Amino acid sequence: MARSSQTDMAVLGALSIEPMTGYALREAIRDVLGHFWNESFGQIYPALAALERLGFVERSGSTKAGSSTFAITASGTRHLRELLAQPVQAVPARNGLLLRLFFGRTLGVEACRALVTAAEADAQQRLLQFDDLAVQIAGEPQHAEDAPFWQLTISAGRHSARATIAWAQECLTALDNIDPP
Repeated sequence: MARSSQTDMAVLGALSIEPMTGYALREAIRDVLGHFWNESFGQIYPALAALERLGFVERSGSTKAGSSTFAITASGTRHLRELLAQPVQAVPARNGLLLRLFFGRTLGVEACRALVTAAEADAQQRLLQFDDLAVQIAGEPQHAEDAPFWQLTISAGRHSARATIAWAQECLTALDNIDPP
Protein backbone atom coordinates (compact mmCIF):
# COMPACT_ATOMS: atom_id res chain seq x y z
CA MET A 1 0.00 0.00 0.00
CA ALA A 2 1.41 3.37 -0.99
CA ARG A 3 2.27 5.88 1.72
CA SER A 4 -0.47 8.22 0.42
CA SER A 5 -3.06 5.45 0.84
CA GLN A 6 -1.93 4.94 4.41
CA THR A 7 -2.16 8.69 5.02
CA ASP A 8 -5.70 8.61 3.59
CA MET A 9 -6.49 5.69 5.91
CA ALA A 10 -5.22 7.60 8.97
CA VAL A 11 -7.09 10.78 7.99
CA LEU A 12 -10.37 9.04 7.14
CA GLY A 13 -10.08 6.83 10.22
CA ALA A 14 -9.64 9.81 12.52
CA LEU A 15 -12.54 11.63 10.84
CA SER A 16 -14.71 8.52 11.25
CA ILE A 17 -14.54 9.14 15.00
CA GLU A 18 -15.51 12.80 14.80
CA PRO A 19 -15.32 15.78 12.43
CA MET A 20 -12.36 18.08 13.04
CA THR A 21 -10.14 20.77 11.57
CA GLY A 22 -6.88 19.91 9.87
CA TYR A 23 -4.99 21.16 12.91
CA ALA A 24 -7.14 19.12 15.31
CA LEU A 25 -6.68 16.13 13.01
CA ARG A 26 -2.88 16.45 13.22
CA GLU A 27 -3.08 16.78 17.01
CA ALA A 28 -5.37 13.73 17.28
CA ILE A 29 -3.07 11.64 15.11
CA ARG A 30 -0.05 12.75 17.15
CA ASP A 31 -1.69 12.33 20.56
CA VAL A 32 -3.87 9.28 19.96
CA LEU A 33 -2.20 7.30 17.19
CA GLY A 34 1.28 8.60 17.95
CA HIS A 35 2.53 5.46 19.64
CA PHE A 36 2.25 3.59 16.35
CA TRP A 37 1.57 6.12 13.56
CA ASN A 38 2.41 9.68 12.60
CA GLU A 39 1.52 12.14 9.91
CA SER A 40 2.83 15.65 9.34
CA PHE A 41 0.86 18.75 8.39
CA GLY A 42 2.59 18.42 5.01
CA GLN A 43 0.88 15.05 4.56
CA ILE A 44 -2.48 15.82 6.16
CA TYR A 45 -3.50 18.98 4.31
CA PRO A 46 -2.81 17.63 0.79
CA ALA A 47 -4.62 14.41 1.77
CA LEU A 48 -7.64 16.41 3.01
CA ALA A 49 -7.73 18.39 -0.26
CA ALA A 50 -7.51 15.22 -2.37
CA LEU A 51 -10.11 13.40 -0.26
CA GLU A 52 -12.43 16.40 -0.57
CA ARG A 53 -12.03 16.44 -4.38
CA LEU A 54 -12.92 12.74 -4.43
CA GLY A 55 -15.99 13.32 -2.26
CA PHE A 56 -14.66 11.27 0.67
CA VAL A 57 -14.70 14.24 3.07
CA GLU A 58 -16.70 17.43 3.16
CA ARG A 59 -15.64 20.80 4.47
CA SER A 60 -17.78 23.10 6.57
CA GLY A 61 -17.12 26.43 8.21
CA SER A 62 -14.56 29.00 7.14
CA THR A 63 -12.56 28.54 3.98
CA LYS A 64 -9.46 29.97 5.70
CA ALA A 65 -6.70 27.42 6.04
CA GLY A 66 -6.91 25.56 9.31
CA SER A 67 -10.32 26.79 10.37
CA SER A 68 -12.52 24.54 8.24
CA THR A 69 -13.99 21.46 9.81
CA PHE A 70 -13.82 18.23 7.82
CA ALA A 71 -16.22 15.31 8.13
CA ILE A 72 -16.13 11.90 6.49
CA THR A 73 -18.89 11.21 3.94
CA ALA A 74 -20.71 7.94 3.32
CA SER A 75 -18.47 7.29 0.30
CA GLY A 76 -15.48 8.15 2.49
CA THR A 77 -16.57 5.51 5.00
CA ARG A 78 -16.83 2.95 2.19
CA HIS A 79 -13.38 3.96 0.92
CA LEU A 80 -11.97 3.68 4.45
CA ARG A 81 -13.33 0.14 4.72
CA GLU A 82 -11.64 -0.71 1.39
CA LEU A 83 -8.33 0.74 2.59
CA LEU A 84 -8.54 -1.09 5.92
CA ALA A 85 -9.23 -4.38 4.12
CA GLN A 86 -6.03 -4.18 2.05
CA PRO A 87 -3.09 -6.32 3.18
CA VAL A 88 -0.63 -4.63 5.53
CA GLN A 89 2.56 -3.76 3.70
CA ALA A 90 5.79 -4.30 5.61
CA VAL A 91 8.11 -1.33 5.54
CA PRO A 92 11.84 -1.52 6.11
CA ALA A 93 12.73 -0.67 9.70
CA ARG A 94 14.76 2.46 10.34
CA ASN A 95 16.08 2.49 13.87
CA GLY A 96 18.77 5.04 14.65
CA LEU A 97 19.62 3.37 17.96
CA LEU A 98 20.28 -0.01 16.35
CA LEU A 99 22.28 1.64 13.58
CA ARG A 100 24.53 3.24 16.19
CA LEU A 101 24.86 0.03 18.22
CA PHE A 102 25.77 -1.91 15.08
CA PHE A 103 28.75 0.43 14.72
CA GLY A 104 29.34 0.44 18.47
CA ARG A 105 33.03 -0.47 18.17
CA THR A 106 33.56 2.95 16.63
CA LEU A 107 31.17 4.72 18.99
CA GLY A 108 32.57 3.13 22.14
CA VAL A 109 31.11 1.06 24.96
CA GLU A 110 30.25 3.99 27.24
CA ALA A 111 28.42 5.87 24.49
CA CYS A 112 26.53 2.67 23.64
CA ARG A 113 25.69 2.24 27.31
CA ALA A 114 24.32 5.79 27.44
CA LEU A 115 22.16 5.17 24.36
CA VAL A 116 20.75 1.92 25.74
CA THR A 117 20.11 3.48 29.16
CA ALA A 118 18.23 6.33 27.49
CA ALA A 119 16.19 3.85 25.43
CA GLU A 120 15.29 1.95 28.60
CA ALA A 121 14.21 5.15 30.38
CA ASP A 122 12.15 6.16 27.34
CA ALA A 123 10.44 2.76 27.29
CA GLN A 124 9.65 3.01 31.00
CA GLN A 125 8.09 6.44 30.39
CA ARG A 126 6.06 5.10 27.44
CA LEU A 127 4.80 2.25 29.62
CA LEU A 128 3.48 4.78 32.15
CA GLN A 129 1.87 6.77 29.33
CA PHE A 130 0.14 3.65 28.00
CA ASP A 131 -1.21 2.92 31.47
CA ASP A 132 -2.59 6.48 31.69
CA LEU A 133 -4.04 6.25 28.19
CA ALA A 134 -5.79 2.96 28.98
CA VAL A 135 -7.46 4.52 32.02
CA GLN A 136 -8.43 7.61 30.02
CA ILE A 137 -10.03 5.56 27.24
CA ALA A 138 -11.91 3.39 29.72
CA GLY A 139 -13.39 6.55 31.20
CA GLU A 140 -14.79 7.91 27.90
CA PRO A 141 -18.33 6.52 27.50
CA GLN A 142 -18.77 8.37 24.18
CA HIS A 143 -16.13 6.05 22.69
CA ALA A 144 -17.28 2.81 24.31
CA GLU A 145 -17.69 1.04 20.94
CA ASP A 146 -14.18 1.98 19.83
CA ALA A 147 -12.47 1.45 23.21
CA PRO A 148 -11.90 -2.34 22.93
CA PHE A 149 -10.10 -1.81 19.62
CA TRP A 150 -8.11 1.13 20.94
CA GLN A 151 -7.08 -0.98 23.93
CA LEU A 152 -5.56 -3.50 21.48
CA THR A 153 -3.15 -0.86 20.22
CA ILE A 154 -2.34 0.19 23.77
CA SER A 155 -1.61 -3.45 24.59
CA ALA A 156 0.81 -3.60 21.65
CA GLY A 157 2.51 -0.45 22.92
CA ARG A 158 2.81 -1.90 26.41
CA HIS A 159 4.30 -5.14 25.08
CA SER A 160 6.73 -3.21 22.91
CA ALA A 161 7.82 -1.03 25.84
CA ARG A 162 8.28 -4.05 28.11
CA ALA A 163 10.29 -5.81 25.39
CA THR A 164 12.50 -2.75 24.99
CA ILE A 165 13.11 -2.64 28.74
CA ALA A 166 14.07 -6.33 28.82
CA TRP A 167 16.26 -5.91 25.73
CA ALA A 168 17.98 -2.85 27.23
CA GLN A 169 18.78 -4.74 30.43
CA GLU A 170 20.21 -7.60 28.36
CA CYS A 171 22.30 -5.12 26.34
CA LEU A 172 23.68 -3.44 29.45
CA THR A 173 24.79 -6.84 30.77
CA ALA A 174 26.41 -7.64 27.42
CA LEU A 175 28.15 -4.25 27.34
CA ASP A 176 29.60 -5.03 30.79
CA ASN A 177 31.32 -8.04 29.26
CA ILE A 178 33.01 -6.19 26.39
CA ASP A 179 36.70 -5.64 26.95
CA PRO A 180 37.82 -2.10 26.24
CA PRO A 181 40.14 -1.74 23.25
